[in-house]
Amino acid sequence: QVQLVESGGGVVQPGGSLRLSCLTSGGIFRISHMAWYRQAPGKERELVATITPPGLGSKTDYADSVKGRFTISRDNAKNTVYLQMSSLKPEDTAVYYCSIGPPPITVDGVDYWGQGTQVTVSS
Repeated sequence: QVQLVESGGGVVQPGGSLRLSCLTSGGIFRISHMAWYRQAPGKERELVATITPPGLGSKTDYADSVKGRFTISRDNAKNTVYLQMSSLKPEDTAVYYCSIGPPPITVDGVDYWGQGTQVTVSS
């Protein structure tokens, strides 16, 4: 059974940093395309960052709104994907979800979701 468990959310001041983690189980991590999404209150879930499996070079991609501030990475030995977030802004406030799903990476194409972790950026 595939499971994804996020952690690392919290409250941070504008300009601060957080690192989210997503631990996966079920034996498919090394072949999986991983992604982070977020959903703010009253808004649709949006794609934040993606990373390909190590067999495809662990290539990354980002939403324009987070380029240069967020970094997605994966540790295949730990079955974990990370989202390092820096220079956080109030508009980054959302529930952040990690996911597994094949390309093209879309909300409707996700096979597995984590339960989400809340990130609040506020002074």
